[in-house]
Amino acid sequence: MARSSRTSDATGLDGLLEATTRIRGNIEQVIEGKPDAVRLALVVLLAEGHLLIEDVPGVGKTMLAKALARSIDCSVRRIQFTPDLLPSDVTGVSVYNQESRDFEFKPGAVFANLVVGDEINRASPKTQSALLEAMEERQVTVDGVTYELETPFMVIATQNPIEMEGTYPLPEAQRDRFTARVSMGYPAASAELEMLSTHGGADPLDDLEAVADALEVRKLIDVVRGIHVSDEVKRYVVSLATATREASDLRLGASPRATLQLLRAARAHAALDARDYVLPDDVQDLAGPVLAHRLLPTAEAQVARRTPEAVVADLVARLPLPDSAAPARRR
Repeated sequence: MARSSRTSDATGLDGLLEATTRIRGNIEQVIEGKPDAVRLALVVLLAEGHLLIEDVPGVGKTMLAKALARSIDCSVRRIQFTPDLLPSDVTGVSVYNQESRDFEFKPGAVFANLVVGDEINRASPKTQSALLEAMEERQVTVDGVTYELETPFMVIATQNPIEMEGTYPLPEAQRDRFTARVSMGYPAASAELEMLSTHGGADPLDDLEAVADALEVRKLIDVVRGIHVSDEVKRYVVSLATATREASDLRLGASPRATLQLLRAARAHAALDARDYVLPDDVQDLAGPVLAHRLLPTAEAQVARRTPEAVVADLVARLPLPDSAAPARRR
């Protein structure tokens, strides 16, 4: 889709739906048969968050990240995480300039609107931690000087399962900064057959053109910020987070940051459904992707093969909905 077809003058939910439809259609030219993963990526973008894509090699993790990045005309940097990558490669470094006889800052790869971190868990935890300040505060501090990052700012990181050779588990603080985690999964047979036709001769990313820009994304984010959240829904979000902290199968529950990001993601989810208000359904749909990767199971739960995803699903099923929202329940 050519970028000239954009109509970014539309405002409000109508403009958001038109723009996100363009972006989603663009991504799905490359990623076949994964509408849920594409939708979640858009939810995270609109929620001003960061996305962690985790799965085995070869299922399209990096392709999804690059397709989203190429669909938006903004600054994009890719970081290939390797064991010898240094924190200064990510954040930047001060270099002595002999002509000016002073140190000057050379920005690192994190200075971009969209940062694609490929195989983030192949770098050491020390290097992974170089992203902590940038992901939470949208700034980087080097040698005592703080540099602001442009808006929008989104980190899209891919990682292989931690059981694979040469990988390091992400630090808890790093995982907690990712708004959501998505697993691509293997494609359906029909989608894989289509992939052989479209990807067999050339890389479809080569023909992908931007259909939005950074200014338009900022406007979409402003629309999402205005989505109404009732007090009942807010209490429901807090109750769900509290339930994870009290669950017997978990030794680490959801943080207050997780509660906030779940609410922001629910706003974006509602906006993509053409609603200017959040329902408990939005929270339920996102509870697994937003909360599960932050939770740590107990040793007993691990022995019983009780995953955090299963624990969150049980809590969602057991936790009562707000009375005023009960008629909206789809389950």
